[in-house]
Amino acid sequence: MDVNAAVAAAAAIAGVLTGVIAMLAFRWSERDLKRPTRTSLHTDPVLPPGVDTVLSVLRSSAVVLDEGDAVVKASSAAYALGLVRGGKLSVEPMLQMARDTRRDGEIRQVELDLPRRGTGRGEALAVSARVAPLGSRLVLLLVEDLTEARRIEAVRRDFVANVSHELKTPVGALSLLSEAVMDASDDPEAVERFAGRMQIEATRLTNLVQELIDLSRVQNDDPLEDAEPVRVDELVAEAIDRCRHAAGTKQITMAAGGAEDLSIWGNRGQLAAALGNLVENAVNYSPARTRVGIAARRLTAPGGDHIEIAVTDQGIGISEKDKERIFERFYRVDPARSRATGGTGLGLAIVKHVAASHGGEVTVWSSEGQGSTFTLRLPEAGAARDRAQQHPDLDDEAGQPAPSDPPNSPDSTAYETLSAPEVLP
Repeated sequence: MDVNAAVAAAAAIAGVLTGVIAMLAFRWSERDLKRPTRTSLHTDPVLPPGVDTVLSVLRSSAVVLDEGDAVVKASSAAYALGLVRGGKLSVEPMLQMARDTRRDGEIRQVELDLPRRGTGRGEALAVSARVAPLGSRLVLLLVEDLTEARRIEAVRRDFVANVSHELKTPVGALSLLSEAVMDASDDPEAVERFAGRMQIEATRLTNLVQELIDLSRVQNDDPLEDAEPVRVDELVAEAIDRCRHAAGTKQITMAAGGAEDLSIWGNRGQLAAALGNLVENAVNYSPARTRVGIAARRLTAPGGDHIEIAVTDQGIGISEKDKERIFERFYRVDPARSRATGGTGLGLAIVKHVAASHGGEVTVWSSEGQGSTFTLRLPEAGAARDRAQQHPDLDDEAGQPAPSDPPNSPDSTAYETLSAPEVLP
């Protein structure tokens, strides 16, 4: 009996001790949960009240760093620019700025060129970074993307430089020719020769000024304010008439087809200028006794029907490296030839702006020595679509058949293929 009593007493004591230990462990765990840890020191006071809301509406990329350089808050734009990776600020100069600002409390700003993510062409991303203290422990980094602003500024500088150069050439020529006329006042033949040259330079200067005015107008005006249905066949006829003399001088045949019963919605003057520039370029850059074709067709699309107008020549063609730049202002594929033809380098830039402002686009197919095809794709006028639906017999098949694109072009079924330059009878 004494042995059993001793075992029972030992078991009771062991149970009491177990209960006491369990209670102490529970109390200790509660104290540990309430005690601030090293991790909670970084995350509890995340941002001062209202700062999160302000950062969410800023256009700048925002990053908030704590005293350990860990990212507390970062906007989606900051991730898109590649500023934050793996919870850390990945740009070392910005990180150093943040540390210096945390040390002395001074606001710092710097402009940097960062490698662009996802490209292997070495393109730089121009940014402006501003660092300021946010409370006692946090640092705020605001980053502005200046890439587009710098590009626009570079385009503006190039434009001013090119305009100055282009204006200086004919003005200087007129000045020299006028002096030559004065010196040769007693030689009628020389005066007549110099006067003819002055006329050429004056015409060139007039054309340049007019194209500058046209380019400024299409960039600043809203073509939809004066929009109306414009018949494609009238635009084609006007473009052909504009170049009739130049084409006749070089014995170039101009052929048009497929433009009946098609209309475009837009500004008539701008559309006529765009198509006229394409036809004029085709004539100017084509050899004598060749052919320039103008073809139009309706293109059915889910968002609404479009009209495609293609201008095809048998000229010198455009190399692959020049295709990407031919729509830039003052860019010329062959500067020497452009001087001879009187080109200013603004015609295709005007075409591009007109197409974009009308909700369309301009594309080019070209092969050196075989010629080029420029295609304007513009929205069709609603009235023309309704008329086509009411009279289904007036379809593309009712008019002249639309020729197909040159080989290897994006759509080889649209326009008739023109052969290589040939001597026409």
